[in-house]
Formats: sequence, structure tokens, C-alpha cells
Amino acid sequence: MSKKLVITGGCGFIGSSFTRKMVRELSNFEIHNIDFLTYSGNKENLKAIEDYKNYFFHHLDIRDVDKVLEVCSGADYIVNFAAETHVDRSISGPEIFISTNVLGTTVLLEAATRFNSRMVHISTDEVYGSLEESDSPSNEFDMLKPSSPYSSSKASSDLICLSYFKTYGTKVSVTRCTNNYGPYQYPEKLIPVLIHKSLQNSPLPIYGNGRNIRDWIFVDDHSEAIENVMFNGRPGEIYNIGGSNQKRNLEICQIILDELADKTNSKIEFVSDRPGHDWRYAVNDSKIKNELGWKPKTDFNTGIRTTISWYLENRDWWEPLLNK
Repeated sequence: MSKKLVITGGCGFIGSSFTRKMVRELSNFEIHNIDFLTYSGNKENLKAIEDYKNYFFHHLDIRDVDKVLEVCSGADYIVNFAAETHVDRSISGPEIFISTNVLGTTVLLEAATRFNSRMVHISTDEVYGSLEESDSPSNEFDMLKPSSPYSSSKASSDLICLSYFKTYGTKVSVTRCTNNYGPYQYPEKLIPVLIHKSLQNSPLPIYGNGRNIRDWIFVDDHSEAIENVMFNGRPGEIYNIGGSNQKRNLEICQIILDELADKTNSKIEFVSDRPGHDWRYAVNDSKIKNELGWKPKTDFNTGIRTTISWYLENRDWWEPLLNK
């Protein structure tokens, strides 16, 4: 008898990487993808696997209790990527972030509890708040200090997950990952913005002085970590996932300019910093490495070249999105 995996937000950037991987690898699983196809959800991200016989798509809002419970009935695993994720959008319109990220996650927890499903909730390192350059990377037990409506909504959903484990015995784990990059990332995030503006010979916007620091992980490495937590992680636990690639935003910009030197005349343009812009994120991911034996495989130089090449070869994917 086949097993059943329900993925939410599987048409998004990280979700589609994970969905492609699961559909191809788990031929003995039914893979059900729930996605509401908001602006960053794109069925084209899954075109390569849409005809697989073990893949099923459901155009649903995760806040739709009855329909979500229907899809999740009998699920062995639920992996929740569905979320509003862009910090700038959360500042201009926080309500949808709270509704989707908090209430939607609660609906999935109800499903996981009712059907005794193993659940993994995908969160972010932003819940820990900003670090100084002298601070140690964030551990799973550190205090949460979210700065934006987005990270606050994710911190809230993390705590609800852990409360369901403690109160109802729901078999849920939480993962908190650093910044992802790679193919199929919606062109509002830093790396795809810098790539597509370089290819258009437009100024490259950098907040503030560009010295803010982020840790970067190639998206397929993140998907592999999530799979490991799904099968081997302990319910009720949090797992940090890092890329071991801490870089300043300005450094990322210069790397992209260097890689595209023969294709662009773009220059860096410093713009006004956004409200509450965190200085640095970094996580201590020794727990997942020691307990589950996971570590990232893709070094940054290889990953960024792969990413740039993909955007060069797939203009028909990202150019139409610039006008959405």
C-alpha cells in the first residue's frame, strides 16, 4: 500500500524544489500538493513532474478547513511550506501574513493531529532577530526576537506547532533555515533581483550601506535537510539549517557583477534602508549535523554560478513575472 505525503506551498520556490525531489524519489508515495497560487506560487515550477502518476495538485487555501482536512485524510506526512514570506510586503500589509502563516498553520496542525500524520513545519532564521557581528550564531533554544510582521508571524506559528506537540502529542518538528538561493526563486528576492537587473543594465538597489550579513544555502541542499527531518527527525524538536556561507549583501552584489561582467553595465545604487532591517542572521546547525548526519553539499561559488546560468537560460520564466 502506498504512503501519502501532503506538501503545502509546493509551487513556491523552496516548496517546488522539495516537491520535485519527492515526486522523483518516492515512487511508492502519493504526493499531494496544496497551493493557493498567490503571486509567488507558479505551477511552471513543477512542469517537469506534473505528469508523474504519483503527483496530485490541489488549488486550495490552507485556511479552508474542510477542504484541507479532506486532502490530508490518511496522510502519513505533512510538510508545510505555505506562507507569505516577503519582509517588505509584510511591512506594507501585515494582515495576510498573520492570517495565512498563523491560522493556516493551525489548520494543518489540526489535520496532523486528527490523522496522526508526521508533520514538518518550515520556518526561518529570522525568528531569532538580528545578531551583532560579534554574536555567536543562533541556537534552537535562543529567545525569539522577530523584527518584522513576517518574522513575527513565523515565530507565532512555530510556537503553535510546539504547543500542539506538548498539548496533543502532535508529531510535528520545526525547521529554521537561513537564506535560500537557486533556480525558480521569485524575482523580488535579493539574488534574482540583482541578476535580472544586471541583465537589463539597470541599477542594482542595495539597502543602506550594503554591509548587512546573511548566511546562504542552495535550495536543493535545504530540501535534502527537510527530507531528513521528515523521516529521521524527532517530533517536538527544532532543527536549524545553515549553509555556512555568511556574506554581506554588497559582497553578493559584487560576485554577481563579476560573473556577468561581459553581459552588463549595471552599477550599484544604495537606497534608503527598510524599517527594522536586521543586521545579521546566522544559525548554529550542529544539531541536525550531529543527530541526522546532514550537511550542505553545494559551495557558494558553484551554487551562484548554477543559479546565474539558470536565469540566463530561463528568461521566459522570470521576465513575465516582473509585471505581476
